[in-house]
Amino acid sequence: MVFATILWLQLIKLIIFVNMSKYEKLLIKLLDHRSTISWLEIKFLLGKIGYLEIQKGKTSGSRVAFIHKSSRHIIRIHRPHPGNELKEYVKRAIIEELKNNHWI
Repeated sequence: MVFATILWLQLIKLIIFVNMSKYEKLLIKLLDHRSTISWLEIKFLLGKIGYLEIQKGKTSGSRVAFIHKSSRHIIRIHRPHPGNELKEYVKRAIIEELKNNHWI
């Protein structure tokens, strides 16, 4: 009986996860401290929230600003290099900025 209940709960979780949008899955991935998130995934996620990526000229290097379309709020981060995965402190900074502005 207990085993059947556990299986049933896992099936429900799977159905919910399958029906989640890409945005919802990436948001969960961002908030999970054990997971890594790529540059393309964070660009997609911030784009869905309403941020536009701005990189000022050739001298900006890896510095990138994301500006919200309506509130004009700016999130400044460095594009990861040489890899593609964001560092944990960058993830924490993005989460803090999004929470402070009530986007998550």
